Amino acid sequence: MKAMRIRQPASLDNLVLESAEAPAPGPGEIKVRVRAASLNFRDVLVATGVFPAVDGLIPLSDGAGEVLEVGAGVTEFKPGDAVVSTFHPAWLDGHMERAQLTASPGGPADGFACEYATRPATHFTRAPKGLSFAEAATLTCAGVTAWRALITDGRLKPGARVLVQGTGGVSLFALQFAKAAGATVIATSSSPEKLERLKALGADHVINHREVEKWGEAALALTDGLGVDHIVEVGGPNTMAQSLVAARTGGHVAIIGAVAGFNVDTIPFAIVQAKRLRLQGVTVGSRRDQIDMVRAIETNGVRPVIDRAFPLADLAEAFRHLQAGRHVGKICIDI
Repeated sequence: MKAMRIRQPASLDNLVLESAEAPAPGPGEIKVRVRAASLNFRDVLVATGVFPAVDGLIPLSDGAGEVLEVGAGVTEFKPGDAVVSTFHPAWLDGHMERAQLTASPGGPADGFACEYATRPATHFTRAPKGLSFAEAATLTCAGVTAWRALITDGRLKPGARVLVQGTGGVSLFALQFAKAAGATVIATSSSPEKLERLKALGADHVINHREVEKWGEAALALTDGLGVDHIVEVGGPNTMAQSLVAARTGGHVAIIGAVAGFNVDTIPFAIVQAKRLRLQGVTVGSRRDQIDMVRAIETNGVRPVIDRAFPLADLAEAFRHLQAGRHVGKICIDI
């Protein structure tokens, strides 16, 4: 088979398409013909050496494909089934200590920038019916993160107000899940074109944060001064202060990323205490979260938003497209 590998020193120029082996499945394993993968911000950090990786690592945590063979004892899947990889293979359900979440595909374990993968069956769930392989491949990290933030941790209820930032994968999934659950969504972006896309996807209100510096106050005004029940915080320290202003008393802030940078290293402590806010970190989710999310996607007809797809041989160009930040939704790899 063909597989893309990261050769050291890690850089986008050291992504090399090579031959590799995918053995027959052993007991409890399945062999999958990988048909698509998708990119996440962490994949860029691995590919460029910001996150350390062993020489020869196969990148990309998110993959989807069809089962070719099943090993002894596997009853959940059969040949021909469409499946999606999981981000934390050891986190099946319930609570898991952070120290045990050490084998994520795409770093430190091999990922899905390859034609075939032989892994334990528990490293996959079934894919939602009706989605393409590319659409299914967007779910592993971004989809489950948004689901965990709003549904598992946030206990989102109909009528709640949700604020999402930008047009990346997590934010768009959060918008779609929130609307499916009957919530009102406020979305921010710095691009008029992206704001129009957000409205087309169901956002009830949009704010251009480049034009409205105090967008937290703007969000408050859109809620008649009450504030937002749930905030999907992907910007990080540089956007946190405005998120806290926008939050309702007792609100839930899901801390997911720092795509806006780390220039600020403190948060307004007083407002957190005064509003009794719940700040909760999110590091994707469990296999059970993914199973529940797949069922909800099928029930509500959610379709992942794909910006563009690249062939496996052009993985470096796909990463550069992600780094440019002009995408709306997920960037996929056809395999």
